Amino acid sequence: MQTLIINIKELLQVRETPVDKVSGSEMAILPSIKNAFLLIEDDVIVSFGTMNDCPKINPDKTIDAIGKIVLPSWCDSHTHIVYAGNREQEFVDRINGLTYEEIANRGGGILNSAKKLNETSEDDIYNQSKKRLEEVIQQGTGAVEIKSGYGLTVEGELKMLRVIKKLAQNYPIAIKSTFLGAHAFPLAYKENHSAYIDLIINEMLPKIAEEKLADYIDAFLETGYFSVAETERIMEAGKQFGLRSKIHVNQFTAINGIAACVKHNALSVDHLEIVTDEDIEALKDSETMAVALPSCSYFISIPYTPARKMISAGLPLALASDFNPGTTPSGNMNFVVATACIKMKMTPEEAINAATINGAYAMGLSKTHGSITAGKKANLIITKPLHSFYEMPYAFGSNLIEQVLLNGKVIA
Repeated sequence: MQTLIINIKELLQVRETPVDKVSGSEMAILPSIKNAFLLIEDDVIVSFGTMNDCPKINPDKTIDAIGKIVLPSWCDSHTHIVYAGNREQEFVDRINGLTYEEIANRGGGILNSAKKLNETSEDDIYNQSKKRLEEVIQQGTGAVEIKSGYGLTVEGELKMLRVIKKLAQNYPIAIKSTFLGAHAFPLAYKENHSAYIDLIINEMLPKIAEEKLADYIDAFLETGYFSVAETERIMEAGKQFGLRSKIHVNQFTAINGIAACVKHNALSVDHLEIVTDEDIEALKDSETMAVALPSCSYFISIPYTPARKMISAGLPLALASDFNPGTTPSGNMNFVVATACIKMKMTPEEAINAATINGAYAMGLSKTHGSITAGKKANLIITKPLHSFYEMPYAFGSNLIEQVLLNGKVIA
């Protein structure tokens, strides 16, 4: 099956020589071809170039993209798409002046979602979650990481991870699964953290490994949640089961968590609304990707990740949605990219790099996703006719996507 896209106004994120990620000043460079073609065979990109070099073939399908931008699908490396119910009451509580911590102390927050999830059947959770997944696919996301973490019991966590596995089996989008049993301490373990971590390590992890339910392991490393030492225990345990870590860190406070994550070769450190000079030094020359979640900052009115400071220091940065019921009830990566430009002063080039190739790196998919490269998956966004790709973050409230392709096929 051959699909030929012709007359592309501008083909973005063209990487003839594959790269795993881009860092520092390289993030401002977004390679592109104007008046381009793109040839797909089955589910992969096979060639691309200017229309002057367009092959004279009779493909099975031709898409005329005159006036339109084509770019790789968004790679959203941090979501909590699988959950039950919602937390709309907490949204109103915050409007009325309660903080995230005050809501959590009243039994809200993560524990509220855990209560709902454990009361909901696996089939019901799947049916709720698949609607959210279908929505983000239509919004241009072509690869997504999904975390557990709203079970906080052996059965609850397994139930979530099984739902993630079923979504991966039933949808054409690339899905990576992350075990986040260390999302919060259940009330029964509030005064006995060690016993809950024992439950994670001795009961949850062996069953997850046996059923092959996770690719990564995560923890909420934060004041009032999991300490640096507790998170290190979890990262070490994950390694024993072949699970590299991707850690929530520095959302509200900086407690030397980033250095610990780098020491344990975490694939990513996510949130980073608070970043110290020491954190930046720890990340330099490491294999750990920094991941910013700007729509979380937008929704709960906390600081934005200091992107300019980090990029100026030579670091790579990825963007992700943090789609979850409490602090970011949206997986719209178009809004994430726009918010990064508007509030974090990232250029459109930097933001698109962060949401494609660097996002792919942050979930171990940069060999197959995140750029226009021969041999990579043909996961693409075709926009409506635009003046330039700058219009994508500029017109932040408009739906500028005309078509989405996953594995070479147009998604209806």
